[in-house]
Amino acid sequence: MNLTEIYPIALTIIFAVPWLVWRVFRTDYWAPLVVVQIVGGILLGPGVLGAVFPDYYAFVFKPDVITALNGVAWWAVMLFVFVAGIELDLSQTWKHRGETGLTAGLALGVPLIAGSLAAAVILQYPGWREPNGAYWQALLGIGMACAVTALPILVLLMEKLGNLREQLGQSILRRYASLDDTAIWGVLALILLDWERIGRQAVFLVGFTLSAMAVGWLMQRLSESDRWAVGLIGWLLQTKALIMIIFANILLDKQVITPTTFTALLLMAVGSTMLTKPFATPLLKRLGDRLKAEA
Repeated sequence: MNLTEIYPIALTIIFAVPWLVWRVFRTDYWAPLVVVQIVGGILLGPGVLGAVFPDYYAFVFKPDVITALNGVAWWAVMLFVFVAGIELDLSQTWKHRGETGLTAGLALGVPLIAGSLAAAVILQYPGWREPNGAYWQALLGIGMACAVTALPILVLLMEKLGNLREQLGQSILRRYASLDDTAIWGVLALILLDWERIGRQAVFLVGFTLSAMAVGWLMQRLSESDRWAVGLIGWLLQTKALIMIIFANILLDKQVITPTTFTALLLMAVGSTMLTKPFATPLLKRLGDRLKAEA
């Protein structure tokens, strides 16, 4: 069978199996669909499906099929984050800069410190850091991976909780998450900075800043019906808030962390995402009750 015949089989497995598990077992409270999809990806990967049924895995998930799936995944992420980026309002971030800085700083700092302390312990043992990665790179990389906010997943959860369009949801999305994401990817750039190419990177930074200003100027002067047509200009500018898996995968590709560390961070991401809704739901209910009482 060729690519055009196997590719629909792979798509059906990837989309249908997690959805059926989520729908049949009604896991939405503890494990939203996105969590089930992540777990499904782990189970369908080479570590589980490939180990149990190697022939079937090699037949369905051939390298050319994986390449095609990755292309679709990147486009989907860019489109989703582009839509989320439309919701951002930087003027509100500056208007409430004191509150925004404190809240975003704590939201970033607490998991960063906790993750760095955990990294300081596990890095004392072999198998967690690649030889090409310096100790400080692995330490800071693991810590920041624990602090990453997955903007697409955040939007989905807030929409599911029913507060995406409310003042609380807009504050979280427009101010706290966007500021933290900017800091996270800035730290990643620092970790992976190539000092031998610093001149070219500085030129790129200047060009990127000018391009961002030009895109903002253009978007403000276009009608709403035309913005989607020229959205390709803005897609790459909105990819700053990718999920932790991509963050950790970059560290893995650059040989800063090992596959063992990547797997641990992936499981941490699944666990923390699963805990978000159960922890947030009662707090949001109490906040709503208090607001009703004050009104």
